[in-house]
Amino acid sequence: MTSIDLDNVQNVIVTGKSGAGKQPRIDVLVEEFDLEQLSTGDIFRHYLGIFDKIDYDEDLSQFWDEKQNRFLADETIANEIGTEDNDVLLGLKAKYFVERGLFGPDYIVNALFESKFAEKDYKNQILDGYPRTLDQAKFLLNLVSEKDVSLDFMVLVDNSDERIIKRTVQRRICPKCGKVYHLTYKPPKNGKCEKCGVDVIQRSDDTEEKIKSRLQEFKKKALPAIEYLKDEGIPLVKVPGHLEEFTPENVRKSVMDEVEKLVKQ
Repeated sequence: MTSIDLDNVQNVIVTGKSGAGKQPRIDVLVEEFDLEQLSTGDIFRHYLGIFDKIDYDEDLSQFWDEKQNRFLADETIANEIGTEDNDVLLGLKAKYFVERGLFGPDYIVNALFESKFAEKDYKNQILDGYPRTLDQAKFLLNLVSEKDVSLDFMVLVDNSDERIIKRTVQRRICPKCGKVYHLTYKPPKNGKCEKCGVDVIQRSDDTEEKIKSRLQEFKKKALPAIEYLKDEGIPLVKVPGHLEEFTPENVRKSVMDEVEKLVKQ
C-alpha cells in the first residue's frame, strides 16, 4: 500500500453510497487534519434553492433533450421561465436531476466544483460527493496536477443498501444551517434545529424511491471512478458506516485506525 505523510495532507476524498454515514467520518477528518468540507451536494442545494424562489412549477423535462443527452440552450430555457439569471438556470438544472435521484451531468458538476475548489486555492479540502463518475475523476486528477496540489487518499464509507434505506427516510435537515438530524438516532427536540430554532425538514430527495435510484447510480458510476483513482495511485481505505455502538470515540477510532495504516511503518 502506498504510504503518505499524515502531517502534510492537502486534499482527501470521502466517498460512499448516499446515506452510508459519511458525515460523522468527515467530521473526524476535518478535526484530525484541519481541513474544510467541500460538498457538491450543498452546492447543488444552494442553486436549487435559488431556482425555487421563482416559483416555477411546470415540468422540467421539457428542457431536457433526450437525443442529445443535454439541456436545451440557455436562451430557450430563459425565454420560458422568464429570467436570464445564470444562478436560476443552474438551479433549474440541479433540480431536474435531484428530483429524479440522478447525478448531474459531468460538464455541469465539474464547472460547479472547480469554481468552489478555486475559491479554496485547491487545497485543504475534504471532497464530499465528488468525483462521482469516471470523467469527473479524470477531470479532478488533471486539475490537481495542473494546480500542483496533492490528492492524498480516499475514504470509502461502507454500508448496506437495506440499512441505508431504513436510515435515510428518517433523516431530517435544518433548512437554514444544514445541520442533520435523525428521527431515531439523533431526534430534533420538538422538531426544531437546536442551533437555529427552525423546523427541520425532510429533503426532497430522501424518499425511498429516490434513495434506491441513487444507490444504483453509485454502483453504476461512482464505483468505476473510485477504481480508476485507485489504479492511478490514490490510496483507498474502507471504513464501516455502521457501528454497533455509535459514539464519537468509536467513530474516530474506526476511521483513524484505517487511515493510519497508510503510513509507512
